[in-house]
Amino acid sequence: MRSVLLDWAAGIEDSELCDIAFNWPVWAMPHQLPPAGDWTTWLLLGGRGAGKTRAGAEWVRMLVDQGIGPIALVGETMTEAEAVMVRGESGILRVCPPDNRPKFSGNVLSWPNGVEAHVLPASEPERFRGPQFAAAWCDETGKWKKAEAAFDMLQFGLRLGTRPRQLVTTTPRSTKLTKRLMADKQTVITSAETKVNKHLADAFMAAVVARYKDSVLGRQELDGEMIEDRPDALWQRRMFHPPGDAAMERIVVAVDPPVTGTERSDACGIVVAGRAGEGAVVLEDATLRGVRPDMWAARAVAAFHAHEADCIVVEVNQGGDLVRQVLAQVDGAVPVRTVRASRGKWVRAEPVAALYARGLVSHVSGLTALEDELCAFGPDGKAEGHSPDRVDALVWALTELVLNETRPRVRGL
Repeated sequence: MRSVLLDWAAGIEDSELCDIAFNWPVWAMPHQLPPAGDWTTWLLLGGRGAGKTRAGAEWVRMLVDQGIGPIALVGETMTEAEAVMVRGESGILRVCPPDNRPKFSGNVLSWPNGVEAHVLPASEPERFRGPQFAAAWCDETGKWKKAEAAFDMLQFGLRLGTRPRQLVTTTPRSTKLTKRLMADKQTVITSAETKVNKHLADAFMAAVVARYKDSVLGRQELDGEMIEDRPDALWQRRMFHPPGDAAMERIVVAVDPPVTGTERSDACGIVVAGRAGEGAVVLEDATLRGVRPDMWAARAVAAFHAHEADCIVVEVNQGGDLVRQVLAQVDGAVPVRTVRASRGKWVRAEPVAALYARGLVSHVSGLTALEDELCAFGPDGKAEGHSPDRVDALVWALTELVLNETRPRVRGL
């Protein structure tokens, strides 16, 4: 077969071969082509390697050929957007033919016909203020930390042309934004499993697919399924509900500090909760990532004063007395109660999850990141492979407020 193809190609002019190579409808899989109809959002859900990025890059090229612009290219961060959407193996610079390849300067792609595409980071929603677009491609929205804020700000700027549209490509995760888009009547959904891509390496298919096939992670990352809840998780999304009118009897700020304070460190979990009747209300998730000890201490103390809390509860397994000293340097008058973990994360979390199951714990709005981590927390003590720092802080807060009922409820501990 290979020799037949080589003989066939030898009789074709180079320009014709180039035209064939860049004729996307010839090579595309059905789920990679824009759906018909009058839609506002095309939501492409797919497993890893299912061709989502290529579909996005080719859709942008199609818009450029039609003279539609400017276009927003939104990734989780500027670095990720450039590395994947622009310069990646299936990115825009790779899919455009040589005679119509854009120039990339700063955060702007410029094509010969004058159309521009602007790279924007979802991690900085305020940067969406001002720019206007005729179309947008949003990549991997399922892992955007500020998904709803960034997407909402983008909608305000998506107002040019006769029919502004957007493509959202993502591995499905049960986030509020994904569920919102799926419920929108102006959204058209296409999906694909990893195995539909016949160009993936055999080693990948044999090792990765075989290992994760039929698992919850495999169903999400390979089959492109929307997994609402992890079956073996302690928390399910139905457990979260808004608070009632009960007054706060006592409020604490719980802190799960990281071992170090670098960009690659675990996050510093900081959760504020208050005792209300027999249960509790989670009031704030002030978690920080990749910051120095003095920075997370300042955030914890600020939360203490903002909520007029009784004390700061802090785990000292990592850092010992140094943790208390860091807080004292920020504000020595703040009462600090130290706790030490003697059991595994899962065992410590079980009685707290039982409070949720009984309907005794409620959440104020805006705790999406915390709720996602709770529902991803598994028996291995991790949430999607990472340390569950928000969960740890929550567990300490609710243990102090509800489970340790025999302790005196006084200020100035």
